[in-house]
Amino acid sequence: MSDQLTLSAEPRDRAGKGASRHLRREGRVPAVIYGDKKTPVSISLNERELAKALGSGHFMNSVVMIEADGQVTRTLPKDVQFHPVSDRPLHVDFLRIGEHSTVTVAVPLRFTNEDASPGIKRGGVLSIVRHEVELIVDAAEIPDEIVVDVTGYEVGDSIHISAVALPRGAKPAIEDRDFTVATITAPSALKSAEGEAEDAGDTAGA
Repeated sequence: MSDQLTLSAEPRDRAGKGASRHLRREGRVPAVIYGDKKTPVSISLNERELAKALGSGHFMNSVVMIEADGQVTRTLPKDVQFHPVSDRPLHVDFLRIGEHSTVTVAVPLRFTNEDASPGIKRGGVLSIVRHEVELIVDAAEIPDEIVVDVTGYEVGDSIHISAVALPRGAKPAIEDRDFTVATITAPSALKSAEGEAEDAGDTAGA
């Protein structure tokens, strides 16, 4: 399960581009907390603390406790805007959630046991279609990652989401189809050999 992160914040009274630029010059990042049928709250975060949280690698699928004005708010990050050149964070949107709210999060996929795939052993290539998958989960049970076992897959096989072991209570946000997360594709040498064989057959039949 993803770690719970905590960020200290300060209330933000002024809005607008000028006020936001002033905050950034002081090493702070403007942000907003919204949702749960409550009035949005404007805050600012310490840029260094935010950068450290962003560097955790799972910021977007972690519960973030925002401490501001003596109150603690349970949130889920929904969007982070970055500067196109410096890559500094410019603004963050947080969604208020309850302890056991049902949330939709993007969770990274990690593929394992490639040495147990006959197709990969023959020189096949694991072609990843999705590096992450959106899941509907309990906010208290958000996984860090989803492990995809490629044991037994041959060249030409596709790995669908139905074959992936999901945490208890979690389900894909896409429910109308059994989508593909990866395929085992033929190596270039094998494709070339098959192509040459087909060409030879065509020539012989001509």
